[in-house]
Amino acid sequence: MSELIVIGYDDHAVARKAFKTVQKLRDDHVVELKGLAVVRVDEDGETHVDTPAKTEEIALSATAGALWGLVLGMIVLTPGIGVVGAALGGLIGKLNQMGVDRGFRQKVSDLLAPGSAALVVMATKITEDRFATAVEPFGGTVLKTSLPEESERELAEQLTGSTGAA
Repeated sequence: MSELIVIGYDDHAVARKAFKTVQKLRDDHVVELKGLAVVRVDEDGETHVDTPAKTEEIALSATAGALWGLVLGMIVLTPGIGVVGAALGGLIGKLNQMGVDRGFRQKVSDLLAPGSAALVVMATKITEDRFATAVEPFGGTVLKTSLPEESERELAEQLTGSTGAA
């Protein structure tokens, strides 16, 4: 099971500092990451995803990378998506089944007002008390949901076109 944590900030610089803290927590084995990014919204309302230096050190398989990209895209880049193709519709449906429902995505969208930023963390293991203590000094609004392992596996199969049968 993965934890999807989104922490909203009024300031991009604060989000970047929190990002660096989470990287240190990864190095200290407080959190195992599947994905880590800073999302900022400029004054014109345009969304930018930033994966600052060292993120590449997170060893991701192609499937895990695709899963992270899809989850990140669905929660922050397309909250008001309208008409979609059948394949994307199926993936959106799977995300809804995983707990990344419209309500959660709307809360994330509400955090991302022009001029704000958010830290987005997808963790497979986390020592919650140590994580919370480390990011607490930055403040922010925390949103969290769990992504069950079975749902992640099904989504990965859908992304790769495999059936998972051996």
